[in-house]
Amino acid sequence: MTITTEAELQGMKKAGQVVAETLRVLKDAVRPGVTPAELDALAGEVFRRHGAASAPRLTYGAPVNVFVSVGADIVHGLPTRRPLAPGDVVSLDVTPVVNGFVADAAVTVVVPPVSPVAGRLLACTEAALAAGLAAAREGQPLSAVGRAVETEVARRGFTVLRDLFGHGVGRAIHEKPDVPNYFRASDRQRLHGGLVLAIEPMVSSGRSGRVRTRRDGWTLATTDGGLAAHFEHTVMITGGQPLILTA
Repeated sequence: MTITTEAELQGMKKAGQVVAETLRVLKDAVRPGVTPAELDALAGEVFRRHGAASAPRLTYGAPVNVFVSVGADIVHGLPTRRPLAPGDVVSLDVTPVVNGFVADAAVTVVVPPVSPVAGRLLACTEAALAAGLAAAREGQPLSAVGRAVETEVARRGFTVLRDLFGHGVGRAIHEKPDVPNYFRASDRQRLHGGLVLAIEPMVSSGRSGRVRTRRDGWTLATTDGGLAAHFEHTVMITGGQPLILTA
C-alpha cells in the first residue's frame, strides 16, 4: 500500500492505534499463571470495542485473535491453555483489520525473572528494529533495511532468522515488497514516500537461523531450540524518519 490521501493516512493511524492499545493490554496481563488463550481473549475484547477483526483469521482462517509465541516459538503461535511460567519469553503479534485497513506490530516480553540471555536477546532485537527503522527512508534501497538489521544483530552476537521477512501491509495482511532482515543484493527497489511496511526483526539465541513448523501447522519455531524474540512496527516511508503508525 502507498498512502496518497489524508483519508488513507487516518485509516492507517486508526488501525495502528488499535494495535498499540491491544499490545499495551496484553503486556500488562503477562504474568505467571496466565495462559496464552486468556491473552487471546483479552485481545478479542479490545478488537470488539473498536469494531476490529483479526486479519489472520479473516485472511488465512487462523483460529486466533492474535498470535502468542513462547520460548523457541518465533511467530504464528496458537494461544494454548498452558499457563505461563517464570522466565518464559513471550512474543505477542497483533494484526487487526479496522474499516478495511490493516496494521501489524509485535513485542516480546519476559515473565520475570529475566535470564541474562533473554535480556540480551530482547535488547538486541529491539535495537535491530530501531536500526531498520532508521534505514527506512525515501530514496534508500530496500536492502538498506535488512543490512541495518543484520549488522546490529551480528554486532550483539545473535542470529537473524533468515526464513522470515517483514512485508508490505495496509489493505491486506501481507503485501509486496518482502522486507528481509538481512542484506540481499537483489533488493534494489528504492523506497518511496507513502509506502507502508511492516518491519519486523526476528532473532534467535541459537545458531542455525532456520525455522520449522510445529505439528499444529501454524507455529514456527527455531530448529535448534534457541529462544526467539520478535519486535515489529508498521510504518509509512517519508523523506526523514518513517512515521510509526503502531506506536
